[in-house]
Amino acid sequence: MIHTQEIQAGTNEPANDLNENLVEMKGVKKSFGDNHVLKDINFTIKKGENVVVLGKSGTGKSVLIKCIVGLIDPDGGVLNVFGKDVLTMNDKDLSEVRTKAGFLFQSGALYDSMTVRENLEFPVLRKYKSKPQEEIDTLVEEALANVGLEDTADKMPSELSGGMRKRISLARTIILKPELLLYDEPTTGLDPITSQEISELILEVQKKYKTASIIITHDIKCAKITADRIMVLDQGAFVAEGTFEELKNSKDDLVRSFFT
Repeated sequence: MIHTQEIQAGTNEPANDLNENLVEMKGVKKSFGDNHVLKDINFTIKKGENVVVLGKSGTGKSVLIKCIVGLIDPDGGVLNVFGKDVLTMNDKDLSEVRTKAGFLFQSGALYDSMTVRENLEFPVLRKYKSKPQEEIDTLVEEALANVGLEDTADKMPSELSGGMRKRISLARTIILKPELLLYDEPTTGLDPITSQEISELILEVQKKYKTASIIITHDIKCAKITADRIMVLDQGAFVAEGTFEELKNSKDDLVRSFFT
């Protein structure tokens, strides 16, 4: 097994300057009653990097990324996002972090009563209350073009397939051009072909906007397509880290189980 601690200690590269790490977590813990979900999380992600987090159901993967944007408060540890301590932020600063860190929920979370256009306009209007409609229209058109669905602006979410709804959710997430994207099971419930298309779209977004991404997934094909680095979460801590090929060839039974 490739241990996180071993990689950090054994690298010949100089330590990254703090401002290169968009997220830095040290000893982060989170419990719900007697259920100790996160016990000792040590994690960093650099600008422009895609990190896939693998783990069995219930191991705290979604809790991890919700902590990053302040949707869940950790019980302890250090959590810096964009160089600032999330645990001591006021509501205004936390709102700014959430603007710079787009969150793609597993369900997509589109507003069913709004058209696609209105769904995409929503985050823009929340941040820029006085932005001219012409500029908003340009942002919407660009976001839809990025996901290949330019002709859906006036459709309702109910008129779209599951894959199309996922693409629209991604368009809404990237419309403000965040520096960090958090994907919670982006290919769940999709057929293999659509899953591959979404995975390739995640990669295209990374290349176009130089975003960093944390991708929570059980889909090993998605991991192979999108990951610069993969981390394995088990029993509340990261137990392995490496490239797709490194972990695929691991001698550790737990790590290897994700690749068979």
